[in-house]
Amino acid sequence: MNRRNFIRNTALIGTLSTKQTIAFSDPANNKKQLMIDENVYKKVFDKSLVKNRVIIESIRLVRNGKVYIVIVRSKDGAEGYAVSHPKFMDALWPVFFNYVVPPFIGKDAREIESLLTDVYLFDSNYKKQGLLFWVPVASLEFAILDFLGKVAGKSVGDFFGGVIRTEIDVYRASEKRGNHPEEEIEYLKKIVEPIGAHALKFRLGARMRYDDNSTNRDLELIPLVRKTFGDDFTIYADANGSYDIPMSLKIGRLMEEYKYGFFEEPCPFDYYEETKEVADRLDIKIAGGEEESSLRMFRWMIENDVVQIVQPDLLYFGGLIRSVKVAKMALAAGIDCTPHMSGNGLGYLYVLHFASFIPNCGLHQEFKGDNDKIPLICPTSSLKVVNGKMTVPTGAGLGIEIDPEFVSHPLK
Repeated sequence: MNRRNFIRNTALIGTLSTKQTIAFSDPANNKKQLMIDENVYKKVFDKSLVKNRVIIESIRLVRNGKVYIVIVRSKDGAEGYAVSHPKFMDALWPVFFNYVVPPFIGKDAREIESLLTDVYLFDSNYKKQGLLFWVPVASLEFAILDFLGKVAGKSVGDFFGGVIRTEIDVYRASEKRGNHPEEEIEYLKKIVEPIGAHALKFRLGARMRYDDNSTNRDLELIPLVRKTFGDDFTIYADANGSYDIPMSLKIGRLMEEYKYGFFEEPCPFDYYEETKEVADRLDIKIAGGEEESSLRMFRWMIENDVVQIVQPDLLYFGGLIRSVKVAKMALAAGIDCTPHMSGNGLGYLYVLHFASFIPNCGLHQEFKGDNDKIPLICPTSSLKVVNGKMTVPTGAGLGIEIDPEFVSHPLK
């Protein structure tokens, strides 16, 4: 009998505090907590792959249309590139220059893990923690990782224990909500069939709320998607925090009936106790964490079985290093860490690299497309989805080169 079933079956004979006491007094659970705690502070980046100091001389931000690109340059002339979040950097570039860049200038890039602590403390940035701070940090971190990879002649995955897979299965994610079930089915076919995907995710609810129209759509769409794509297809659904506990249970049980893979964010993302109650009373795996900005809060969620799949967003959460720590905590607890992909840009590329070296990344990784059409070359991968799979670049750094003309535009 697993812990989730035990808690659910004892729900009628104990209060929440009693259930927590049972969980935390379990020696096996205490051991799990210690294993998780070890991964909060443990170093995850292997700086030994770069033999000599690499001093960051300059950090630039350029814009071409809606695309923002971070360029890091060393005193020896090495450069690294990363594409930021196309939506948020338009508002966040002052945060980038004023609060993120200063602690990195003149520092040894090999100390990236310590520099993340420095930037957190710089000018009391810990008071600014959240998406609006961590997106600029992640944008810089990816550029530094690209930069160090090129210096060492190593792929990003080599700095985190080595690449263990070069073919990544993806699920195609729908970004529509509120359309009629038949319209959504046609849209899902449109985005799934050209890439031969074997998994998909669609949206439920009305985003942080629900009403009669959204509920009727949900109840009709959940069985219709399964009927359309068949029993062998993997299906996930995301409520974006739309439900309270009773509606979460109603929708979740219907998803269980039709054998869905996971139920993402049934309750509002910061309703931790409500999400835990839903998880304890359902058998389907609950996924969540895309808005989470606290490493310690992820630890608490994992220790207390609030979710059974953790989903740090690689940009929202501050980059690969912090997300790897979440994945290691999840691994210690025996659950998957399947990152959320926000926006377009090169979000899919960052997810590819993460999944290339994380053993517990889950069956499929999120793919929302690459609609920004950034001109680049990648000698080791087409960066296209074929038969539901993408090939991870194996070149140095991120494994790509962006057209120099495209990155020659100064920020205006």
